[in-house]
Amino acid sequence: MRLFFARLMADPHNRTLAMRAAFLFYAAVIVFGSIPGARAEIGEFASGLTLHLAAYSFIALLLFCGAQGCAWRKACKAFLIIAAMGAVDECVQSLFSYRGASVLDWFIDINAGLFTTAFLWSIWPKEEVGEKSTSLS
Repeated sequence: MRLFFARLMADPHNRTLAMRAAFLFYAAVIVFGSIPGARAEIGEFASGLTLHLAAYSFIALLLFCGAQGCAWRKACKAFLIIAAMGAVDECVQSLFSYRGASVLDWFIDINAGLFTTAFLWSIWPKEEVGEKSTSLS
């Protein structure tokens, strides 16, 4: 199953779609989080911890799948982008009087990205799908 998924993500078109979906989902998080009262209404169903973990884990999954390169490179790219996205999200929240920025939220975002990318790195085929390793015999 994971080999099938890796081959599916080896297609440049699918990787592009995954990257676009990651940034669109992130934009939606920023926009809907900036609507007055929206965060409070969602807070009735899920805590901030749950929302941050779910959102940034999903974005990390999409970024990992959309990145090019070996599993390690994909994990590093996705993690660094998640760290930057979380920081920007908290900066945007600090601009609104009804929201507040929190270093703890950013820490949760980073951990969601770290654990998601580490898990994906551990199960992803170590060679890029479609490439054969070159060995000198």
